[in-house]
Amino acid sequence: MKQLTIVVKPFRAEAVLQVIAELGVTACAVREAKGYGRQKGYLDRYRGSEYSAAYLPKVEITVWATDEQAAQLKDLVPKVARTGRIGDGKVFVVPLAWPESLVF
Repeated sequence: MKQLTIVVKPFRAEAVLQVIAELGVTACAVREAKGYGRQKGYLDRYRGSEYSAAYLPKVEITVWATDEQAAQLKDLVPKVARTGRIGDGKVFVVPLAWPESLVF
């Protein structure tokens, strides 16, 4: 078993979730997140004044999958989530010590 933590732009999250569902993964969690990286934030207006928002909105998808599903997701998710711009996201893969008898 492996745990994948996938961080993507909010408008690409549905496409990533669709790929996850197509592979037959049955366990995942989706969270709103904020990220900071090479994008360096953006300028926003509130009540007529500008301020810098250093953290950009992201979606964090945590998936628990078999080794085979994890290998496929590791390759497919970047292809689906990529927009060609900075801040497309990350995929983190962590092995789990999980008894095979408890696989869902």
